[in-house]
Amino acid sequence: MAVSVAIFTLNEEVHLPSCLASLKWCDDIVVVDSFSTDQTRQICASAEVRFVQHKFEGFGSQRNWALDHVEFKHKWLLVLDADERVPDALANELLEIAARDPNGTGAYRIRRRFYMWGRWLRYSSLYPTWVVRFVRTDKVRYVDRGHAETQVVQGLTGDLANDLIDENLKGIDEWFERQNRYSTKEAEYELIAEREPLTARALWGTDPLMRRALLKRISWKLPMRPVMYFLYSYLWRRGFMDGYDGFVFCSMKSAFQAMISAKKHSMRRGPTHGQ
Repeated sequence: MAVSVAIFTLNEEVHLPSCLASLKWCDDIVVVDSFSTDQTRQICASAEVRFVQHKFEGFGSQRNWALDHVEFKHKWLLVLDADERVPDALANELLEIAARDPNGTGAYRIRRRFYMWGRWLRYSSLYPTWVVRFVRTDKVRYVDRGHAETQVVQGLTGDLANDLIDENLKGIDEWFERQNRYSTKEAEYELIAEREPLTARALWGTDPLMRRALLKRISWKLPMRPVMYFLYSYLWRRGFMDGYDGFVFCSMKSAFQAMISAKKHSMRRGPTHGQ
């Protein structure tokens, strides 16, 4: 067993048991918690996994803190959120790579399958979306970017053949609460990022993460941004193939874009008084 796992949590008693159940193959699991107030700590104690806590300031900052302060047993690390699960095929692939320890490779991208309402939303979630989650602990640093993060990798970044499962079990109310927080971070980030020049070189490159970042930058400038996102996800990316679930989810993601646009407008206008 040559892979460690870090799971990042905040009040994840709903998701954490299924995440841990998918990691029976791993002998070094560390839960990095942001001071949960639910049963997260107790679940970790029952599962006999390591539990540490650190104040959350950003996804990238939290991951860097774990790399700096947690002594992982193995040099290859799988980074997870609690609502994610590792299928057997992916686990076998991770173990094979860690045993081989390919020279010059610092990280691997994984495709993530998003599930909601008990089903895979293959089209409306814009699958395949790639995330860098399997890393050499001495080869990766993270940078906060909006509500998410990006990575600086020493060496090559490879692609894994098997998918990671991401399933929301908390329901739509919690989803919108989370998007409200995320949209504030995204609005702040976009206002800063828009000061930087836009380069089209990544559009024809081989890195799907760089290409996705560039396309997102372009989408910020589109008129009627929420409507354009809905048309892109529901028609161009065939979200309609997921049936009515796809229509609802594309509408939800379009609402998220509207939240970002409204908050950017409000931030540009500045604080108002006497209202």
